[in-house]
Amino acid sequence: MTKVLIQFAHPRLSKSNVQKTLEQYARKVKGVTFNDLYEHYPDLFIDVKREQQLLAKHDIVVFQHPFYWYSSPPVLKQWQDLVLEYNWAYGPKGYALQGKKVFNAVSCGGGRDAYSETGYNRFPLGQYLLPFDQTAHLCRMEYLPPFVVHETYTIEDYALKTFGEQYAELLDALVNDRISAGALSGVEYLNELFPH
Repeated sequence: MTKVLIQFAHPRLSKSNVQKTLEQYARKVKGVTFNDLYEHYPDLFIDVKREQQLLAKHDIVVFQHPFYWYSSPPVLKQWQDLVLEYNWAYGPKGYALQGKKVFNAVSCGGGRDAYSETGYNRFPLGQYLLPFDQTAHLCRMEYLPPFVVHETYTIEDYALKTFGEQYAELLDALVNDRISAGALSGVEYLNELFPH
């Protein structure tokens, strides 16, 4: 069984129906550890050893967060700055994360068409996630396509439930090794593996 660690970052979770829903579905999946970074570190003082131990015990890391200003909430950047230490996560002796997989699970206010060369945001979402991709590469990890929920401000309850089910199905498939490398070929979003 593959162990999945969700590194969750949302500073105002009470205001987010989307992220609350994804959290509820994720917590039901056996083999998934849900680590709420703002709950543990509201002051941004990260317990580096605790976080490194969590990473060492898991095979797949998910950065679950709202897509704030084309990036993540500040606690996740602080986490990266402190936890991914030289000669632990990267560098000539930094092999602690080698071979692990990682991806982002994000919620965006804009629609999918807004994230294109002709859209409001001018670039595909994947281009905004390149710093995460490069960080994974530096740490000798495999970066997977993101799981994405668009149009969070106008999403209907039935669609939100569908995204929650997709997310749980994805996590369960990862835990039980049901996603082959070939299945990821040409996939822009991991959602595409579980159409509803």
